[in-house]
Amino acid sequence: MPDVILHAFNWPYSELADNASSIAKSGFGAVLFPPPLYSDQNGSAWWQRYQPKDYRVVRSFLGDKPQLERAIVALHDQNLRVYADIVFNHMANEKGQRDDPYNFPGEAELVRYRNEQESFGRDRLFGDLGVGLFSPWDFNQNGDISNWNDPYQSQEYRLSGLPDLDVNDWVVEQQRNCLRALIALGFDGFRIDAIKHLPLDHITRVFQTPDLEGKFIFAEALTSNDGEENMFLWPLLDSTSVSFYDFPLHETLRRVFSPTGSMRELVDPAAYRQALPWSRGVTFSITHDIPYNDGFRWQMLDPQDEFLANCYIHCRDGGVPLVFSDHNESADSCATDRGRWNQAWRRDDTVRMIAFHNAVQGARQWPLFEDDGFVVFARGERGIVAINKTADWQHPQFRTAGLQRGQYRCLMHGYFMEVSGETFSLAIPPRQAQMWLREAS
Repeated sequence: MPDVILHAFNWPYSELADNASSIAKSGFGAVLFPPPLYSDQNGSAWWQRYQPKDYRVVRSFLGDKPQLERAIVALHDQNLRVYADIVFNHMANEKGQRDDPYNFPGEAELVRYRNEQESFGRDRLFGDLGVGLFSPWDFNQNGDISNWNDPYQSQEYRLSGLPDLDVNDWVVEQQRNCLRALIALGFDGFRIDAIKHLPLDHITRVFQTPDLEGKFIFAEALTSNDGEENMFLWPLLDSTSVSFYDFPLHETLRRVFSPTGSMRELVDPAAYRQALPWSRGVTFSITHDIPYNDGFRWQMLDPQDEFLANCYIHCRDGGVPLVFSDHNESADSCATDRGRWNQAWRRDDTVRMIAFHNAVQGARQWPLFEDDGFVVFARGERGIVAINKTADWQHPQFRTAGLQRGQYRCLMHGYFMEVSGETFSLAIPPRQAQMWLREAS
């Protein structure tokens, strides 16, 4: 079953519905929706979606509940799974905008609910919109996080002014009600935003429940080095059944594609805890947090290295690849981003990578040749992958034992080659990748 996830970052629901057939034809298996919970419907900035005002309403700048339902149905009709991005660590920062910033949705919104009963009734997800959802005693009253490497501050203090929810019975009940309602709406899984800022008890009581049995649950615990991974990521991996964004692998890719890095590290990074276990990782070359936040942009790869990293992610055995596709939102503050991820989901190279991934999915991986500047590995009996980060042509010779003999086609470039004999020599162009697949007899 296809499993590659399209991260439809900040896509209007109508765009998802209208492109459902094309998304399926591109080879994807699932789509990650933007956060669907009520946020400022006039707020065009992407970060507005990560500042919820009320769990009980589906409405934002991207669309309303009927439009969301239409998108879910359209994607399900194409046998695509749908995942919702869930923000449960905090609520919207509305200090200075209203007198009751720790009452949600706030008195002004409750008045709107009463005055616009028909439209809010249409967009209601669950619960009684006649009363408030959260009050000041549902929030931690500590200040903002000042030491980002302190687990207690990370979980009990505010994330840059965002009201930090407490783990009390009422909050847990409302969050579980919200997830049940989203499942009833048709969602097949959830991405947990900012999970390293949630106490383990919170994660267990909300996301490790019978309600979510059979759903794909994955989370973002943003880390950039071994120390942060040991502090925030590996403990959660060991104590929950959640899957995670594979930040250890992303760190490995940054190191490998640096001038002094060695491609040999890509042979089996999980064996050295430089990647998550193959069944627990969501693999990526870029996530929205990296280019969209100045403090993380240093983690971006060179564009050609990002292409090579994407080839590796889709061709390796392990993890669920995620493809990030935006609408140039980050180009507003960084002009060089323009066009880099816009419509990435339908680019020719992306579609070719997914086609190879789907063709060899489940086939074992083993190395054929390794060098500091390039690697060659097999996927099953009929797949050969070659990735060359150097500026020179490379001509590795390797044994063909375990591979099918016959004609192979490179899904990336369309070239053909004939594999025969006990050994075979491959020609890999500079700064390029090849994905060879044995042609059917």
